[in-house]
Amino acid sequence: MASAIHHESARRPGPFIKVNCAALAESLLETELFGHERGAFTGAVRQRPGRFELADGGTLFLDEVDDLPMPVQVRLLRVLQEKEFERVGGTRSIRVDVRILCSAKAALEACVAEGRMREDLYYRLKVATIVIPPLRERREDIVPLAEHFVRRYAGEAGKRMQGIDPAAMRVLLEHSWPGNVRELENAIQRAVVFTRGEVLTVDDLPRDLLVPGGSAPGPAATALAPLHDAMREAERRHILQALERTGWRRAKAAELLGITRETLWRKIQALQIAIPADVAEE
Repeated sequence: MASAIHHESARRPGPFIKVNCAALAESLLETELFGHERGAFTGAVRQRPGRFELADGGTLFLDEVDDLPMPVQVRLLRVLQEKEFERVGGTRSIRVDVRILCSAKAALEACVAEGRMREDLYYRLKVATIVIPPLRERREDIVPLAEHFVRRYAGEAGKRMQGIDPAAMRVLLEHSWPGNVRELENAIQRAVVFTRGEVLTVDDLPRDLLVPGGSAPGPAATALAPLHDAMREAERRHILQALERTGWRRAKAAELLGITRETLWRKIQALQIAIPADVAEE
């Protein structure tokens, strides 16, 4: 949606820059948005422009802005009000002409009421609002979205895919999709990566789509798996839930799970958990 708004506007000749506010720790997010000067912190061996500078003349899309830390909210408010900022560790003001688009998982009014968002920033952001219903309320979008993701990830993997078979598509249509389009995208990405055929089948889909209450009925949903497989799948779902709850921030997910980040990374690889393409590396 944000990309479409940019490319259909007068700013389309300019850059379209996206930042996932939930994917980075506070210190990293600040330098990602505003850049840093050489020597601003240990390891800052050269000057680096931030996303605001890179988006000058175009559009900056702040995804999951409801996860923006308070100190970063203060700096964002200044950019919105004065159209200028300083890099981390710098004193020179940098002026930019950037249109800001935002998305949020939670209602921003609730974030203000809970003290997680500044009220003045809320009113600055809430100029025009587009409410996108959850995927379960617009099931007519599932088929074209699923087919789009198959083409996208098959292309990235260098695979020749012919699509999704009817039984697998029924599973996709009947799943409740609590994670909305991102959950669908992640499911298709995982299926494309691990399939050996040219058509996605029910067997290629993640097993968490085949549990009662979220999938099509049938033998795949009710068959009793061996204990080892059941425990492996339960561990996989538990780790996925932690990753999704923390916005795929692996350090936070590891802390939530009570394991080290290195152990979490080994389990992600062993359990074949696909990291979404838009998640920044840690």
